[in-house]
Amino acid sequence: AHQQGITVLEKELAQLRLPDITGDFRIRHVGKVHYEISRLDLRSFHLPYSRISLVPNVGLQVAISNAFADLDGNWRVKLHFIRDHGSFDLRAENIYIKINLKLGSDASGKPTVDTPDCSTRISKVQVHFSGKFGWLYNLFYSAVESRFRKSLESKVCESVARSVHSDLQPYLQTLPVTARIGSTVGIDFSLVAPPAATAQYLDVKLKGEFFSLTHRSPVPFPPLPLALPPAHDRMVYFGASSYFFNTASFAYQAAGVLVFEITDSMIPKDVEFHLNTSTFSAFIPQLEQMYPDMLMKLKLFAPSAPFMNIGPAGVSLRPVVDIQAYAILPDSRLAPLFLLSLVSNVSAVIDVKSGHIVGSLKVGRMKLSLKQSDVGTFQVRMLQSIMNILASSTLLPRLN
Repeated sequence: AHQQGITVLEKELAQLRLPDITGDFRIRHVGKVHYEISRLDLRSFHLPYSRISLVPNVGLQVAISNAFADLDGNWRVKLHFIRDHGSFDLRAENIYIKINLKLGSDASGKPTVDTPDCSTRISKVQVHFSGKFGWLYNLFYSAVESRFRKSLESKVCESVARSVHSDLQPYLQTLPVTARIGSTVGIDFSLVAPPAATAQYLDVKLKGEFFSLTHRSPVPFPPLPLALPPAHDRMVYFGASSYFFNTASFAYQAAGVLVFEITDSMIPKDVEFHLNTSTFSAFIPQLEQMYPDMLMKLKLFAPSAPFMNIGPAGVSLRPVVDIQAYAILPDSRLAPLFLLSLVSNVSAVIDVKSGHIVGSLKVGRMKLSLKQSDVGTFQVRMLQSIMNILASSTLLPRLN
């Protein structure tokens, strides 16, 4: 941003238009001299050295040093009966520019920027006049140099303010603060407060809220405070609270996409368990009579959004999952068998090694309860044991 901003500012300053300079001054024993400086054309404006730093309670400061500018123009002078005119070349050197950029946010959560303070100082001006009367140029050079210096200093800050208001601020208004994630869910990352600057860092607080694209409803829980560790040896620190993940869970559950299906083909070959009515008839005997030797399908869905907790020990959540079991009939139709409710504790420990996010996932023992049955009542203890075997198999995701 710093490099691009300096490039844009260099082009803007090269297009400065300075006003004509006219005036009179008296020379002892000589009389009044009238001069006119016109058609000032700024050929280039170079910003070779610049740095950006933080200003507490304001935002950013751009300091430019050793800048220089080249321009030319026409001059005309009148002293009694002496008249002369010509052209000149001018170089302004050792230009120092200091720009404060106050960062803020608007009602829509987009960033804003303003320039409450700008100053320019020119240390050296060199002028080369072309004409016949060299002694005459020296008489009004000091007056022209002083007025030119003040004119250029004021025009630089005017150009900076104009560039911020007409280029940078409109550009910031085009920045998106929401994004689509797939076809059903979006994320809102608008600013919840103006960026806060200290002497060491710039703190930017974003909403980090997922929402349904079809119907955005208020999140039924408040965000938790989020604080980053007091370290400053890295360029960027990024933190996300449980609110970020839980709004994702809430949005996906509301959109009806937290639905998963398990078939026999998904079970690893080394697991001595098959998803069919013959296996399940061991604890539901009536399955063998009603649907003999048929494959089954399990449909998992969340009746409510699972919420995640983030703490020093890692990440944990206690999801509630409904499991609808079907028998796959010979004509591929599905016959409902039973509906179970599953509750389990899931925890994860996450770390970073060699620049990669790694971790381990642990699933606690599952507890099942029968919510509905189309094949009569049965005990779920044996089924619960089988589900715990499945949970320890490679069906579970691994963080890597």
